[in-house]
Amino acid sequence: MPATVLVGTQWGDEGKGKIIDVLTKDTDVVVRYQGGNNAGHTVEIGDKKYVLHLIPSGIFREGQPCVIGNGLVVDPIALVEEMEGLVEQGLSVDAIQLSTKAHLILPYHKEMDAYNEMIKSDADKIGTTKRGIGPSYSDKASRTGIRALEMLKLEKYEQRFRTEGIKFNKLFATAGVKELDLDAEWLRLKEAAEYLQSYITDTVLTVNKALKEGKNVLFEGAQGTFLDIDHGTYPYVTSSNTTSGGACTGAGVSPKHITSIWGVMKVYTTRVGEGPFPTELLCDVGQKLGTIGGEFGATTGRPRRCGWFDAVASNYSCMINGIDKLALTKIDVLDTFDELLICTAYDVNGVVTSEMPTDSEDLTIVKPIYESMPGWTSETTQITDYELLPIEAKNYINRIAELVEADIGIVSVGPNRAQTFEVNC
Repeated sequence: MPATVLVGTQWGDEGKGKIIDVLTKDTDVVVRYQGGNNAGHTVEIGDKKYVLHLIPSGIFREGQPCVIGNGLVVDPIALVEEMEGLVEQGLSVDAIQLSTKAHLILPYHKEMDAYNEMIKSDADKIGTTKRGIGPSYSDKASRTGIRALEMLKLEKYEQRFRTEGIKFNKLFATAGVKELDLDAEWLRLKEAAEYLQSYITDTVLTVNKALKEGKNVLFEGAQGTFLDIDHGTYPYVTSSNTTSGGACTGAGVSPKHITSIWGVMKVYTTRVGEGPFPTELLCDVGQKLGTIGGEFGATTGRPRRCGWFDAVASNYSCMINGIDKLALTKIDVLDTFDELLICTAYDVNGVVTSEMPTDSEDLTIVKPIYESMPGWTSETTQITDYELLPIEAKNYINRIAELVEADIGIVSVGPNRAQTFEVNC
């Protein structure tokens, strides 16, 4: 410390929300640095279950500043709904800070997102959540986006919204898509802006001041490494940098402050949406993993595709993120399997490689080469000490650590905060 980055090392849905919640016990400030409300972090505390989309998981630690950084794209209406939902559950949202520089997702972005996906052939579909993430990031890159700071000046905000809305409506009319009612949409946006105004601030100053004072800051990523716009399985990716490097640009801090990088990793592999997935199991085993693991998207409810652990992809992920410590999740999902397989290499058109191909087309044709390990066929959900795990489980964990070249720091044997313990192996 003082600055720690936590990232997902696979295709997302690794259990980051829970691990962030565990790490925040030693944290002063939590910063979300990229993505939008296409992400979902699930946290179970006692008998309560919470699902977050934009708000950092530090919200469960009273008084801990929760920063929504400049690297995000924020649907203001969705953010208000999420905040109000937490208040209804008895939580305070007073510690939330929304970056003045965060770009907004507006109603026309969501319409454009849905339209862009609709006109693609089945083979070309990305599997977008249709929440406007991509179009909002596109506007940011083309320098026509609207930032959160404009919600502080409602007259200017309305003018900008209507100007851009008219442009999009012309596109929708040409494409035969129903145009937006800008008057009705503005009333909803105005109400959200008035709610959020007191939370909008220059979070770059907040974070850097905390670092200067020696406070512990946790940078929270969303989605996973292979959904990164640069390093993921392009084009089947999200529109932001989900890897550890995104923390610096997405929060406005120097790399010199980053002292530790955590990677969250399932002990098997899942993916939501379209795109290559080398170890996907289109059989009863894959269905069993999904059923036991409750593999449904926290944001969309879509069933996740499931497969064996992919050490080739995971090793690559640990390399580009610079992972210091791993948090392994969902050990318990494997409790009833007699045999476990780990992909240790790819066969690409007859060529065996342990390196991750950069061409997504190559990933669609690879044949995974598996290593077999015995399962432990006993329940782990009540275990609270690494040494009490079955020897087969410890062997499996240690083999993963060896293959991905990273140390294990946390093991999770269930969804609840209490079903987590620290290890050193």
